[in-house]
Amino acid sequence: MDIVILAVVIAVVVLGALGGLIVGSRRKKQLPPPPPATPDITAPPAEPHVGDEAETPREEPRRTIEEVDLPDGSAPVTVEEPPAEAPEIEIPEPTAGRLVRLRARLSRSQNALGQGLLTLLSREHLDEDTWEEIEDTLLTADVGVQPTQELVERLRERVKVLGTRTPVELRTLLREELLTLVGRDMDRVVKTEPEDRKPGIVMVVGVNGTGKTTTTGKLARVLVADGQSVVLGAADTFRAAAADQLQTWGERVGAHTVRGPEEGDPASVAFDAVKEGKEMGANVVLIDTAGRLHTKTGLMDELGKVKRVVEKHAPVDEVLLVLDATTGQNGLVQARVFAEVVDITGIVLTKLDGTAKGGIVVAVQRELGVPVKLVGLGEGADDLAPFEPEAFVDALIGE
Repeated sequence: MDIVILAVVIAVVVLGALGGLIVGSRRKKQLPPPPPATPDITAPPAEPHVGDEAETPREEPRRTIEEVDLPDGSAPVTVEEPPAEAPEIEIPEPTAGRLVRLRARLSRSQNALGQGLLTLLSREHLDEDTWEEIEDTLLTADVGVQPTQELVERLRERVKVLGTRTPVELRTLLREELLTLVGRDMDRVVKTEPEDRKPGIVMVVGVNGTGKTTTTGKLARVLVADGQSVVLGAADTFRAAAADQLQTWGERVGAHTVRGPEEGDPASVAFDAVKEGKEMGANVVLIDTAGRLHTKTGLMDELGKVKRVVEKHAPVDEVLLVLDATTGQNGLVQARVFAEVVDITGIVLTKLDGTAKGGIVVAVQRELGVPVKLVGLGEGADDLAPFEPEAFVDALIGE
């Protein structure tokens, strides 16, 4: 019995020892790893000097603040600003034959007149209804009543004499009659070179919205292209930015611009422009006047004052009236009033490439008794062309 009890005790002791070993091994596995030893910090390598080989920087003697020479403030420090770039001077394209080059642009909007007349005249029998249609075509094109009646009468006579009408004969007949109507013998030269003095003086007038300031700038390009030196007078002092606009046009071609304060006296600006033009020896002075409603009597009187003040220097050589060709017969009303205030010497028709009707050329010349000298055929800087009757008529009737 004692032996059995002793064996049981020994077994319990052995089992307890084995259990302790197992628990101890598990605890050892769950313990976190010990923290790593502190790494040795190595100083970064010295930055290399400029050159092919790098070397460790050496200690060099340094000066204290007392040893450094500081400015005493007696001489001001001047900071040089970069010079402002002068605007690039453009070289306008030659004016000779410019209308011929722009002929396609003109013909796109004007063929209704020329082609319409050719179609009607090509009918085998020209009865009264046909002649009435011809009259309607001319009137619709803004030719005007009196010129229309004259043209129809001449066409009747020539067709009757001609008899059989071939397309070539009809085109030749119509071209000759339209040239007569437009006026091939009128003097269309813009007078800018008086024989006895310099500079030539040109005033540009017109109502609001006709493109007067832009036309003045384009005219400066026309004159520069013809080898003349130009001074611009920004006498439109009532419209905001008008002087800036004109000056920009002038800078493009190297033309000097004379301007005054906003809402200043336009006559004073015009007077100063001519004075500076004389001093500079310029060939031409172009004066851009304010766009005035032709119904405003006081403003129209102001325009007359500008002309009188300028003529204290010298007579005005040209007064160009700018008309919007798309206004048609309404432009004639404007033309009449301006002609009463200043002596108009020439017409500038703008926007003739748009919806304008070519007959306005005839009507405005008949109304004022002065020629169309320039026409605007687009928005480009060089789209202002001297008016050439032959090129204009050829564009009307097409190829």
